[in-house]
Amino acid sequence: MLRTATRPKWLGLLVLALLGAALAVTAGRWQWAVAHDRAREEAVREVQERPVEPIADVIAPHEGFPDDGSGQRVDVTGEYEPGSGFVVVGRLLDGREGGWAVERLVVEQTGANLPVVRGWLPKGEEPPAPPTGTVDVVASLAPGEAPDTATGLAPGTASTVDLAALVNDWPGELYNGFGFVVDERGGSGATPPDGLERVPPPLPDTSLDWRNASYAAQWYVIAAFVIWMWWRMMRQEARRDETPAQERAVVQTGEL
Repeated sequence: MLRTATRPKWLGLLVLALLGAALAVTAGRWQWAVAHDRAREEAVREVQERPVEPIADVIAPHEGFPDDGSGQRVDVTGEYEPGSGFVVVGRLLDGREGGWAVERLVVEQTGANLPVVRGWLPKGEEPPAPPTGTVDVVASLAPGEAPDTATGLAPGTASTVDLAALVNDWPGELYNGFGFVVDERGGSGATPPDGLERVPPPLPDTSLDWRNASYAAQWYVIAAFVIWMWWRMMRQEARRDETPAQERAVVQTGEL
Protein backbone atom coordinates (compact mmCIF):
# COMPACT_ATOMS: atom_id res chain seq x y z
CA MET A 1 0.00 0.00 0.00
CA LEU A 2 2.87 2.35 0.74
CA ARG A 3 4.23 1.83 -2.79
CA THR A 4 0.87 2.86 -4.24
CA ALA A 5 0.51 5.85 -1.91
CA THR A 6 3.92 7.24 -2.92
CA ARG A 7 3.20 7.20 -6.63
CA PRO A 8 3.10 10.68 -8.22
CA LYS A 9 -0.57 10.28 -9.05
CA TRP A 10 -1.61 9.60 -5.47
CA LEU A 11 0.81 12.09 -3.97
CA GLY A 12 -0.69 14.75 -6.20
CA LEU A 13 -4.21 13.74 -5.23
CA LEU A 14 -3.16 13.77 -1.59
CA VAL A 15 -1.94 17.35 -1.90
CA LEU A 16 -5.25 18.34 -3.47
CA ALA A 17 -7.16 16.48 -0.74
CA LEU A 18 -5.17 18.20 2.00
CA LEU A 19 -5.73 21.60 0.40
CA GLY A 20 -9.45 20.89 0.16
CA ALA A 21 -9.56 19.72 3.76
CA ALA A 22 -7.64 22.79 4.91
CA LEU A 23 -10.10 25.07 3.12
CA ALA A 24 -13.03 23.19 4.68
CA VAL A 25 -11.51 23.46 8.16
CA THR A 26 -10.91 27.19 7.65
CA ALA A 27 -14.52 27.65 6.59
CA GLY A 28 -15.64 25.60 9.59
CA ARG A 29 -13.62 27.70 12.01
CA TRP A 30 -15.06 30.87 10.49
CA GLN A 31 -18.61 29.57 10.88
CA TRP A 32 -17.84 28.54 14.46
CA ALA A 33 -16.61 32.07 15.25
CA VAL A 34 -19.71 33.52 13.63
CA ALA A 35 -21.86 31.21 15.76
CA HIS A 36 -20.25 32.60 18.92
CA ASP A 37 -20.34 36.23 17.75
CA ARG A 38 -23.99 36.13 16.74
CA ALA A 39 -25.00 34.49 20.01
CA ARG A 40 -23.08 37.12 21.95
CA GLU A 41 -24.56 39.99 19.92
CA GLU A 42 -28.06 38.67 20.49
CA ALA A 43 -27.46 38.20 24.22
CA VAL A 44 -25.95 41.68 24.61
CA ARG A 45 -28.76 43.28 22.62
CA GLU A 46 -31.36 41.45 24.67
CA VAL A 47 -29.77 42.63 27.93
CA GLN A 48 -29.39 46.23 26.74
CA GLU A 49 -33.02 46.37 25.68
CA ARG A 50 -34.25 45.32 29.11
CA PRO A 51 -35.58 48.23 31.18
CA VAL A 52 -33.97 49.12 34.50
CA GLU A 53 -35.93 47.29 37.19
CA PRO A 54 -36.22 47.93 40.92
CA ILE A 55 -33.99 45.43 42.66
CA ALA A 56 -36.99 44.04 44.55
CA ASP A 57 -38.50 42.91 41.24
CA VAL A 58 -35.35 40.97 40.28
CA ILE A 59 -33.81 39.43 43.37
CA ALA A 60 -34.39 39.27 47.12
CA PRO A 61 -31.86 38.77 49.94
CA HIS A 62 -30.62 35.16 50.15
CA GLU A 63 -32.64 34.30 47.05
CA GLY A 64 -30.86 32.35 44.32
CA PHE A 65 -29.39 34.41 41.52
CA PRO A 66 -31.91 34.48 38.66
CA ASP A 67 -31.07 32.49 35.54
CA ASP A 68 -31.44 35.58 33.35
CA GLY A 69 -30.03 38.00 35.91
CA SER A 70 -26.55 38.51 34.44
CA GLY A 71 -26.36 42.01 33.02
CA GLN A 72 -29.81 43.03 34.29
CA ARG A 73 -29.70 46.65 35.41
CA VAL A 74 -31.41 47.38 38.71
CA ASP A 75 -32.28 50.57 40.57
CA VAL A 76 -31.15 50.53 44.20
CA THR A 77 -31.55 53.12 46.93
CA GLY A 78 -29.43 52.82 50.04
CA GLU A 79 -26.35 53.94 51.93
CA TYR A 80 -22.74 52.87 51.75
CA GLU A 81 -21.38 51.43 54.98
CA PRO A 82 -18.01 53.12 55.60
CA GLY A 83 -15.04 50.92 56.41
CA SER A 84 -16.55 47.79 54.86
CA GLY A 85 -15.10 48.00 51.38
CA PHE A 86 -12.21 46.08 49.87
CA VAL A 87 -10.24 45.86 46.64
CA VAL A 88 -10.38 42.84 44.32
CA VAL A 89 -6.83 42.70 43.00
CA GLY A 90 -5.56 41.44 39.67
CA ARG A 91 -8.26 43.01 37.46
CA LEU A 92 -7.31 44.51 34.13
CA LEU A 93 -8.93 47.49 32.44
CA ASP A 94 -7.83 48.32 28.88
CA GLY A 95 -4.67 46.30 29.49
CA ARG A 96 -3.80 48.16 32.70
CA GLU A 97 -3.27 46.28 35.94
CA GLY A 98 -5.32 47.27 38.94
CA GLY A 99 -8.31 46.25 41.01
CA TRP A 100 -12.02 46.70 41.64
CA ALA A 101 -13.15 48.97 44.47
CA VAL A 102 -15.99 47.03 46.10
CA GLU A 103 -18.27 48.67 48.66
CA ARG A 104 -21.07 47.45 50.91
CA LEU A 105 -24.33 49.09 49.91
CA VAL A 106 -27.10 48.66 52.51
CA VAL A 107 -30.35 48.61 50.55
CA GLU A 108 -32.94 50.95 52.04
CA GLN A 109 -35.97 48.75 51.32
CA THR A 110 -34.64 45.53 52.88
CA GLY A 111 -31.67 46.50 55.02
CA ALA A 112 -29.67 43.78 53.25
CA ASN A 113 -26.15 44.16 51.87
CA LEU A 114 -25.42 44.39 48.15
CA PRO A 115 -21.73 44.33 47.15
CA VAL A 116 -21.16 46.83 44.37
CA VAL A 117 -18.09 47.55 42.25
CA ARG A 118 -17.90 51.34 42.27
CA GLY A 119 -14.97 51.40 39.87
CA TRP A 120 -11.47 50.37 38.91
CA LEU A 121 -8.27 51.85 40.32
CA PRO A 122 -4.61 51.38 39.35
CA LYS A 123 -2.50 48.83 41.17
CA GLY A 124 -1.18 50.03 44.52
CA GLU A 125 -3.62 52.92 44.95
CA GLU A 126 -6.06 53.19 47.82
CA PRO A 127 -9.77 53.42 46.96
CA PRO A 128 -11.48 56.71 47.83
CA ALA A 129 -14.18 56.76 50.49
CA PRO A 130 -17.69 56.11 49.17
CA PRO A 131 -20.36 58.82 49.25
CA THR A 132 -22.15 59.41 52.53
CA GLY A 133 -25.90 59.64 52.91
CA THR A 134 -28.59 58.14 50.73
CA VAL A 135 -27.60 57.30 47.18
CA ASP A 136 -29.56 56.10 44.16
CA VAL A 137 -27.53 53.56 42.23
CA VAL A 138 -28.13 51.86 38.91
CA ALA A 139 -26.09 48.66 38.85
CA SER A 140 -25.63 45.80 36.41
CA LEU A 141 -26.03 42.51 38.26
CA ALA A 142 -23.59 39.60 38.20
CA PRO A 143 -23.48 36.29 40.09
CA GLY A 144 -20.91 35.78 42.82
CA GLU A 145 -17.43 34.67 41.82
CA ALA A 146 -15.40 31.63 42.84
CA PRO A 147 -14.27 31.28 46.47
CA ASP A 148 -11.31 33.42 47.43
CA THR A 149 -8.50 30.93 48.03
CA ALA A 150 -5.59 33.34 47.54
CA THR A 151 -3.05 33.61 50.35
CA GLY A 152 -0.67 36.36 51.37
CA LEU A 153 -2.93 39.22 50.27
CA ALA A 154 -2.72 42.57 52.04
CA PRO A 155 -5.52 43.52 54.46
CA GLY A 156 -8.50 45.02 52.68
CA THR A 157 -7.87 43.06 49.49
CA ALA A 158 -9.28 39.89 47.95
CA SER A 159 -8.88 37.93 44.75
CA THR A 160 -12.59 37.44 44.03
CA VAL A 161 -16.02 38.72 45.01
CA ASP A 162 -16.61 35.78 47.33
CA LEU A 163 -20.18 36.02 48.62
CA ALA A 164 -19.71 33.06 50.98
CA ALA A 165 -16.97 35.02 52.75
CA LEU A 166 -18.93 38.28 52.78
CA VAL A 167 -21.95 36.68 54.43
CA ASN A 168 -19.67 35.99 57.40
CA ASP A 169 -17.81 39.33 57.30
CA TRP A 170 -20.80 41.65 56.91
CA PRO A 171 -23.62 41.67 59.46
CA GLY A 172 -27.16 41.32 58.19
CA GLU A 173 -28.60 39.63 55.15
CA LEU A 174 -26.81 39.47 51.81
CA TYR A 175 -27.97 39.47 48.22
CA ASN A 176 -26.80 36.43 46.28
CA GLY A 177 -25.06 38.53 43.64
CA PHE A 178 -23.21 41.80 43.21
CA GLY A 179 -23.46 44.82 40.94
CA PHE A 180 -21.32 46.99 38.71
CA VAL A 181 -22.24 50.62 39.26
CA VAL A 182 -23.48 52.19 36.05
CA ASP A 183 -24.84 55.42 37.54
CA GLU A 184 -24.75 56.90 41.00
CA ARG A 185 -26.73 59.90 42.27
CA GLY A 186 -27.08 61.62 45.60
CA GLY A 187 -24.79 61.37 48.57
CA SER A 188 -21.52 63.20 48.18
CA GLY A 189 -21.29 62.83 44.40
CA ALA A 190 -22.83 61.38 41.27
CA THR A 191 -19.68 60.31 39.45
CA PRO A 192 -16.61 58.33 40.49
CA PRO A 193 -14.10 60.49 42.34
CA ASP A 194 -10.58 60.97 41.04
CA GLY A 195 -8.75 57.66 40.75
CA LEU A 196 -11.80 55.52 40.00
CA GLU A 197 -13.06 54.48 36.57
CA ARG A 198 -16.33 52.73 35.95
CA VAL A 199 -15.94 49.05 35.12
CA PRO A 200 -17.83 47.94 31.99
CA PRO A 201 -20.23 45.18 33.08
CA PRO A 202 -19.11 41.76 31.83
CA LEU A 203 -20.87 40.38 28.79
CA PRO A 204 -23.61 37.90 29.60
CA ASP A 205 -22.91 34.20 29.22
CA THR A 206 -23.73 32.97 25.74
CA SER A 207 -24.03 29.60 24.08
CA LEU A 208 -24.08 29.31 20.29
CA ASP A 209 -26.06 30.29 17.27
CA TRP A 210 -26.97 26.74 16.30
CA ARG A 211 -27.53 27.43 12.62
CA ASN A 212 -23.96 28.62 12.11
CA ALA A 213 -22.68 25.92 14.45
CA SER A 214 -24.31 23.32 12.20
CA TYR A 215 -22.64 24.89 9.16
CA ALA A 216 -19.30 24.61 10.97
CA ALA A 217 -19.95 20.93 11.71
CA GLN A 218 -20.77 20.32 8.05
CA TRP A 219 -17.49 21.86 6.93
CA TYR A 220 -15.55 19.68 9.38
CA VAL A 221 -17.35 16.60 8.04
CA ILE A 222 -16.45 17.63 4.49
CA ALA A 223 -12.79 17.97 5.51
CA ALA A 224 -12.76 14.46 6.97
CA PHE A 225 -14.67 13.08 3.97
CA VAL A 226 -12.12 14.44 1.47
CA ILE A 227 -9.24 12.72 3.26
CA TRP A 228 -11.26 9.52 3.67
CA MET A 229 -12.12 9.42 -0.03
CA TRP A 230 -8.45 9.76 -0.98
CA TRP A 231 -7.57 6.91 1.41
CA ARG A 232 -10.38 4.70 0.13
CA MET A 233 -9.54 5.12 -3.54
CA MET A 234 -5.81 4.68 -2.93
CA ARG A 235 -6.41 1.53 -0.87
CA GLN A 236 -8.60 0.03 -3.60
CA GLU A 237 -5.91 0.55 -6.19
CA ALA A 238 -3.28 -0.85 -3.84
CA ARG A 239 -5.32 -4.01 -3.38
CA ARG A 240 -5.68 -4.39 -7.13
CA ASP A 241 -1.94 -4.02 -7.51
CA GLU A 242 -1.32 -6.69 -4.88
CA THR A 243 -3.62 -9.19 -6.60
CA PRO A 244 -1.66 -11.36 -9.11
CA ALA A 245 -2.68 -10.87 -12.69
CA GLN A 246 -3.58 -14.58 -13.08
CA GLU A 247 -5.82 -14.44 -10.00
CA ARG A 248 -7.53 -11.39 -11.37
CA ALA A 249 -8.11 -13.24 -14.64
CA VAL A 250 -9.64 -16.19 -12.77
CA VAL A 251 -11.87 -13.88 -10.82
CA GLN A 252 -12.98 -12.08 -13.95
CA THR A 253 -13.65 -15.44 -15.71
CA GLY A 254 -15.69 -16.58 -12.75
CA GLU A 255 -17.73 -13.44 -12.81
CA LEU A 256 -18.54 -14.02 -16.49
